[in-house]
Amino acid sequence: MDPLDVMMNKDKIIPYYQPIISADKQLVIGYEVLAHILTEEGNKSLGWFFRDRTIPDEYRLELEDYVQETAIEHFQQVGQKVYLFFNYDANLLLQDNGETLIKRIESVQGDEDLKKHIVLQLDEQLISNQADEFKHLLAYIQSTGIQIAVNNIGFKSSNLDNLALLKPNIVKVNVAFLEEDSLPHLYREVHHSISMLSRKIGATLLFEGITGFNQLNYAWRNGGRYYQGDYLIQATRQFISLDYCKEKIQKEFQHFITFERRKVEAQIQLLNLISQKMKHSVKEIQDMEHLDQFILKVAADCHDFVFRVYICNQDGFQQTANAEKNELGKWELHLEGRNKNWSWRPYFLENIVRMNIEKKGLLSDLYTDIDRDERIRTYSYPISDSLYLFLDIPYDYLFEQDGLL
Repeated sequence: MDPLDVMMNKDKIIPYYQPIISADKQLVIGYEVLAHILTEEGNKSLGWFFRDRTIPDEYRLELEDYVQETAIEHFQQVGQKVYLFFNYDANLLLQDNGETLIKRIESVQGDEDLKKHIVLQLDEQLISNQADEFKHLLAYIQSTGIQIAVNNIGFKSSNLDNLALLKPNIVKVNVAFLEEDSLPHLYREVHHSISMLSRKIGATLLFEGITGFNQLNYAWRNGGRYYQGDYLIQATRQFISLDYCKEKIQKEFQHFITFERRKVEAQIQLLNLISQKMKHSVKEIQDMEHLDQFILKVAADCHDFVFRVYICNQDGFQQTANAEKNELGKWELHLEGRNKNWSWRPYFLENIVRMNIEKKGLLSDLYTDIDRDERIRTYSYPISDSLYLFLDIPYDYLFEQDGLL
C-alpha cells in the first residue's frame, strides 16, 4: 500500500489493543496501541508506515496524532485505570523535545491524570545511539508523569550501560525470535543480565512476542513481571475484561512452580549424594602424603558423575593439578592447573565465605565450561579451614537426571 493511500484513507485507520498482563495479579495492566487500516482484503497492520524513514515526518506525526487521539477517546469511554503504550519515533521526539506529544496529551479534556496512564515506547537502538541527548529529555518527560518503555532489548546487541544511563520505567524484551522448542542458553544469560540491571535501576521487565508455553515459562523464569503476546491473547479492537487471562495464567504458573520444585529437589538430592561421599573421602586425607593423591581418590569415588577435580585455597590459588577423566574413562593428572588463581570468577569468594560459615558443600548454577564448551555445574566442598575441593559435573550427567538442567 502506498503511504499516500494511507493518508487519504485516514477514516479507515483504527487502533488495535494488545493486552499486557501482570504476573503478580494476573490482570491486564495496559494495552499497546497498534495502528491498523481496514482494506478490502481485511484489516492490515501499519507498523511498516511508522518504521519507514522515507515517509515524510509530518505524515507519520499526523497519523500518530490520529491513532493516539482515537485510542485515548476509547480509553476514557471504557474507564479502565490501566496504561496505554504508544510507540513513538525517538527521532521525532527529539526534534521538539517532546513538546508536541506532551501538549497533545495535556489538551485532552476531562482527565487531569491522563499522563499517569501513558507509556511512551521507544526503540532501544535509536536512543542508545544518542544516549547523552536522550538522557535529559527522557527525565523531563518522566517528570510530567508519562512513563518510558524501551523496547527491542535483547533482539539485537544492546548497550546495557546506556540503558542504565537512560533509566526507563519499563524494559521490553522481545522473545518472538526464539524458537518455541529451543530457547538457547546464550540468550538466558543475556536476559538474566538485563533482568538484574532492570532490578538495579528500578525498571519493570516486560516480555513481549510470547507465542507459546515455553516462551511464557522462559519469561517467568527470567524475572518478567509483565507479559504480552498472542499466546495469552491477540490484539483486539476493544478493551477486554481485566481478568480475561487470569485463569489461564494461574494454570500455567502452577505448571512452572511444580517443575521448579522438582528441580530444587533434584539439586538437593545431588548435593546430599556428593556430600555423603565427601565426608567419607575427607576422613582419608590425613593418611595421604600429597593432595594430588587425594583428588585422584575423590575422582575415583565420584567417577560416575564428575569429569574434573581440583583443590584451591581460600585466596583462589589452585593447590593441586587437575584430575581429569580422559576419553577412555581413565583419570589423569594435568599439572598445568597448579597455582592458577580463580578468585576472579563470579561468586568464587562469596562461596568460600559461605562454606566457611555453613560448613557444607555448594552446587553452582549452570554455566559454560571454557575448555569443554559445554554447560556444567560445579560442586565445592570445604575440606579444611583453608582448602576447598571442586568437582566439575558434565552436561551428559546433568541431562540424564531430571531437574538438573
